[in-house]
Amino acid sequence: MKVKEIFDLGTKIGVEADPRGPKGVKKYLDRVKKQYESLKSEDQKFFDTEKLTNPFPDGFIHVDDGKTQVKRVMAGIDINGEEILLADALNNHGKKIDLVIAHHPEGKGLSNLHEVMEMYTDVYVNHGVPVHIAEKLTEERIKEIGRGVHPVNHFQAVDIARHLNINFINTHTITDNLVDRFVRDYLTKKAPETVGEIIKALLELPEYQIAQKQGAGPRIIAGSSNHRVGKMMLEMTGGTNPSPKVYEQFSQFGVSTIVGMHMRDDAMKNANEFHMNIITAGHMSSDSLGMNLFLDELEKRGIEIVPCGGLIRVSRVKKGKK
Repeated sequence: MKVKEIFDLGTKIGVEADPRGPKGVKKYLDRVKKQYESLKSEDQKFFDTEKLTNPFPDGFIHVDDGKTQVKRVMAGIDINGEEILLADALNNHGKKIDLVIAHHPEGKGLSNLHEVMEMYTDVYVNHGVPVHIAEKLTEERIKEIGRGVHPVNHFQAVDIARHLNINFINTHTITDNLVDRFVRDYLTKKAPETVGEIIKALLELPEYQIAQKQGAGPRIIAGSSNHRVGKMMLEMTGGTNPSPKVYEQFSQFGVSTIVGMHMRDDAMKNANEFHMNIITAGHMSSDSLGMNLFLDELEKRGIEIVPCGGLIRVSRVKKGKK
């Protein structure tokens, strides 16, 4: 597979797993198209037209020579300059790295991070929050994250990859969607009755087992292990944490338990104030689970995976008999 084929495969399966559903993703792209068409011609030249077809603009192809047939990838949760230099060192030591895949965004993916958060509106509405409240809370948080990422040095790692001619992409929401669907389906089948049973169920998954041994496994940060689950909501995708104000709305509209990757203290306090149960499954472990589901698709196609950058690599590809 070539680099673009790999990224397109990721986008395809990311759409299939999106909590909005493929139709919801298409509606999002239709809104982006209308936004572009409404711009004056002098403003259109500054519009990134890749957003017209890429529903997850926090994922991006940063470097692609357009010709490499990828046989080995180096994949990590965070890929910084050090990891790019590691890929170059491996190349020089006879272990050719054809592509580096990051989970967390770099370059344009990082500067676009806030844009994927629009999906929160649909997710909130699906959990009973009125659309006008969902939109207002989402808009506030999008602006906050947009201000936060604006001054960041977005292209530092990308520039190193360009100078060293190392193909480089990142996934982010693509693979966050995969873990969101996987954990939701998994916990639905497990049907835990108590918060403690959610922890027990998560710890049956190898990524969370390893994280637990490393001191970063699932935690109950609000509520108690003997509390009943009630209506459960997952926060595994959407760019980054939602507005801390949303937990009052969730509580009022029937959500009792949140299972997320991580949560800020102000959000945790708000959720606790409104009597919600909160489980943080773990950031690196959850990101790893999503990445592993994508990387397994590459492994099925004969591509070797070299883990780095905090990735807890667990393969679910069934090995053939020798």
